[in-house]
Amino acid sequence: MDDGSEDDTHKVLTGLKESHPEKIDLITLKHNKGKAEAVRLGMLSAFERTADFIGFWDADLSTPLDELNAFRDCLQHRPEIEMVFGARVDLLGRSIRRNLFRHYISRLFATLAAFVLGMGVYDTQCGAKLFRNSPDIKDLFREPFLSRWIFDVELIARLIQSRKASDKSPAEDVIFECPLMEWQEVRGSKLRMRDFVRMSLDLVKIRFHYKRNGRR
Repeated sequence: MDDGSEDDTHKVLTGLKESHPEKIDLITLKHNKGKAEAVRLGMLSAFERTADFIGFWDADLSTPLDELNAFRDCLQHRPEIEMVFGARVDLLGRSIRRNLFRHYISRLFATLAAFVLGMGVYDTQCGAKLFRNSPDIKDLFREPFLSRWIFDVELIARLIQSRKASDKSPAEDVIFECPLMEWQEVRGSKLRMRDFVRMSLDLVKIRFHYKRNGRR
């Protein structure tokens, strides 16, 4: 996805597509719409393919592509799981490198997100996620998200809502958080205090919007 970039992103992506035309499709938005809408439109396009699994991965590769194998294996061997989310957990034997201030701000946000969702999710914001290619999951992406920043939280809220009025497994039973072996914070990716405030306000917006519409 090229979200209306004004730098060399389009040139780089075009080069990749020309090098691997059978593997890469490029969708270019004329104007920047934000990460949430770029991911949503890309996912809707991907869901039209015959692949069993569909996902998105941050282009900076802070999560190495090698991690994708564990995500795929989880979906292949655990049929009850419908979503696999990367989780940046700094366990012994793993290499999770991030700014200490950003880590603690992220943990505070994760606590607030878990409260809003009513679910003990550890890491909503990791930019590595894989889903089953199913009509139920595709439906979660049909409408634009309220937030340009924390659409991941809203995605979970939509899943919770869709399962409340059905006999299907609840959201907490179909999401698997996969602890990453490696994650490297990329230079230039900064979380400032005003970004945290903006994300927190979006959490409030999501909570009241879905509560008003009969959602958690």
